[in-house]
Amino acid sequence: MTTLLPRVQPDIVFVCKHPAYFTAFSGGFGLSPKAPGTVGTLVAFPLFWVLNHYLDPVHLLLLIDFLFIIGIWACGVTGKALDVPDHGGIVWDETVAFLLVLYFTPPGFIWYFAAFVLFRFFDIVKPQPIRYYDRHLKGGFGVMFDDMIAAFFTLICLAGWKAWVLSESYF
Repeated sequence: MTTLLPRVQPDIVFVCKHPAYFTAFSGGFGLSPKAPGTVGTLVAFPLFWVLNHYLDPVHLLLLIDFLFIIGIWACGVTGKALDVPDHGGIVWDETVAFLLVLYFTPPGFIWYFAAFVLFRFFDIVKPQPIRYYDRHLKGGFGVMFDDMIAAFFTLICLAGWKAWVLSESYF
């Protein structure tokens, strides 16, 4: 697989030039030289805890929906500016998708840890149909959508684990 080199090498100056770039790079965290997608996922933790503290569940879920829509725009604009549709530094897709995972994850370290590991696994390995959508959907929607499928797979695994844990407690 050939890696496309961006027309512009993103740095903090680039990220701060436009609200779309700032958003797509999750406030600059996508500039991490090591594992920017993992860093973008980690950004969701403090963001979720703050938002969850101040918003009721319905408003938090609506905000996550809004952040997804904003992400379509921001990731599309940023991908065009870099001439690389899904540049590694564009991590808003991981941040928003993992916010959704955290919304449905039971509280507790082990649940959050499992959610993080599962989400990163699905986002990195990209099993089908994630790989299909990652390759075939273009623009900002494509960048955002494959991570939402990874979030969905993560939540299915967590729901199965939760059902198994609950069924075991009755024996």
